Parts: sequence; C-alpha cells; structure tokens
Amino acid sequence: MGPEVSVWFTSDLHIGHRLCATIRGFIPECQSLPVNERRIESGVVDHDSELAGNWDAVVKPGDQVWVLGDISAGGTAAQLSALQWLSNRPGEKHLIAGNHDGVHPLHRNSHKWQPEYLKVFASVQTMARRKINGQNVLLSHFPYRGDHTDKDRYIQYRLRDEGLPLLHGHTHSREKYRAGLIGHNGAIIFRDSPTIHVGVDAWDLRPVHLDVIAAALLDVGQMPH
Repeated sequence: MGPEVSVWFTSDLHIGHRLCATIRGFIPECQSLPVNERRIESGVVDHDSELAGNWDAVVKPGDQVWVLGDISAGGTAAQLSALQWLSNRPGEKHLIAGNHDGVHPLHRNSHKWQPEYLKVFASVQTMARRKINGQNVLLSHFPYRGDHTDKDRYIQYRLRDEGLPLLHGHTHSREKYRAGLIGHNGAIIFRDSPTIHVGVDAWDLRPVHLDVIAAALLDVGQMPH
C-alpha cells in the first residue's frame, strides 16, 4: 500500500498582499508607505515565507489541498506571482475561487484566466460538495452570511443556506466556526447551518486537516457519531 493521503483546507492566502501582511502583523501599521518601502516589501516577503513554511511543514506531495479562494489581492502581476508561489507548494491543489481571483465568473474576463489557474490547480470551481463523516458538506469562498465589512457583499454569488454545513473563507475573522442556531430577525425565524471558516486568519496561518474539520462538525452535533 502507498502512503496515506491527507486532505487539507485553507483560504485567503493573499500572497503578496500588503494590506493582509499588515493586518497579520508582518508590517508595522504606524509606518508610512513612501518612507518605509523597503521595510514594507520585507514584511510582505516574511508574510509569504511564513505561509509557505507552514504549508510545507504539513502537506505531503500526495496530499490533497482545497484552497477556498483569494490567492492574492488580484491584478495580473499579483495573481501570476501567487500562482507561482502555489506551484512551489506540495500537494494536489483544488481551487474554490474567491472574489479576488480573476478566474471567478464575477469577473468579466474570468474565462481568460482559466488556462493559467489550471496550470497549478487540478480543478477550479466556484463551489463543491464533499463527504465528511458520511454527510454532505459544501465548500464556497463565501459564507452563507457575514463579511469583513459592515454589509454582506457578493450576495448573488453566495450559496443559499438549505441546511448543509459549509466550509468557507472570505471573512478574515479569527472565528473558526459557528454552530447551527435558531434565531429571530424581527418576526422572521431563520436557521443558520453550521459553518467552518478555514481561512488562515483563524488557523494561525496554517492549513486545516480534514480530521480537525470532522471533529468540529461533530462537536456542534450536526453529524452522526
């Protein structure tokens, strides 16, 4: 028998993204851009190197990695650089595209990016359905609800909550998961299905193993033991 294959999930790498490198503590926020250009560039390099080291430390060449969007800040040069970074990482990589990925169909020229992304990713899609603990789980860049802004954006590109657990990115929150809850919004009763945020901001800049996801879903009581 061959070596055991592990499955990993991650999101919002934002390779080369100055703002994310700043928010994640690699660039001091108090320093201005024109005066400290060298320091800022060094911080971005440190940010990308930290992510690379964390990935390489756990992902084996035969493993499968689901990247739930936003590999960079967007733009041609940034995306090509991030794709090169990803091509240097071990594992069979699958992309669930996010709003910063030119390959997502919310962008008018998404079809032109398909060939570039498929040089690195084994598949590129806007959502996926997987089995975890024998139950269907959805994958999307976007959560059912919530954002890192005051108002939910990209509503037309989000999945509708019809009762399935969801793995997502996008929020840049430190919150790892939400349990399924019954709540009230005025006179409207709504049900939130369990969601797990796999973005690096919630997981110390590291990929999340399938076993961790499975345990979290069991903890919220949404899957059979």
